[in-house]
Amino acid sequence: MITIEQIKQLREETGLSIIEVKKALSQANGDLEKAREALRILGKTVSAKKESRETKSGLIDVYLHSNSKTGVLLDIRCETDFVAKSPDFKNLAHEICLQIVAMKPLYVSETDIPEEFLDGETKIYKEQVAGSGKPEKIVAQIIEGKLKKYKDGICLLSQPWIKDDTKTIKNLLEDTVAKVGEKIEIKKFARYEI
Repeated sequence: MITIEQIKQLREETGLSIIEVKKALSQANGDLEKAREALRILGKTVSAKKESRETKSGLIDVYLHSNSKTGVLLDIRCETDFVAKSPDFKNLAHEICLQIVAMKPLYVSETDIPEEFLDGETKIYKEQVAGSGKPEKIVAQIIEGKLKKYKDGICLLSQPWIKDDTKTIKNLLEDTVAKVGEKIEIKKFARYEI
């Protein structure tokens, strides 16, 4: 049995319409966790549909750490000025700034990493496993695994969120897209440290 409290709770968490929340709860037979997962999947589908849209609005967010030795400038975009001024969007921008200060990413996504940079890392990993005596197929898998782990560490979107390591920054972005109903894109950032 679905209760009003469950609907209210999921609606507050996700920002989705009552109809979508009720539908997810009924599909999950009243199980809040299964409904959350269904809504998260819905958020990913909503996000995928919005990929072709243009992000013309947004904001520049600034964060200066309390020690005044670390700061971030973030260029984050959305489709309309209405969403750019919304509390959900501003909160997302702030959370991403905190992530950048704490985790020191170098790039927004994997596609931003220059090939020569990856080639240099691949050479290092090849040298590390060169004398291991393992079969070539295993060596290739080891190198691929190390490279993936390295990319995940230096790319903002693939990093685990500092406040909930079950989510990545990409998941956080998708959740906000599901709430506000517009495409959101991190254009660039700059991290400064003394």
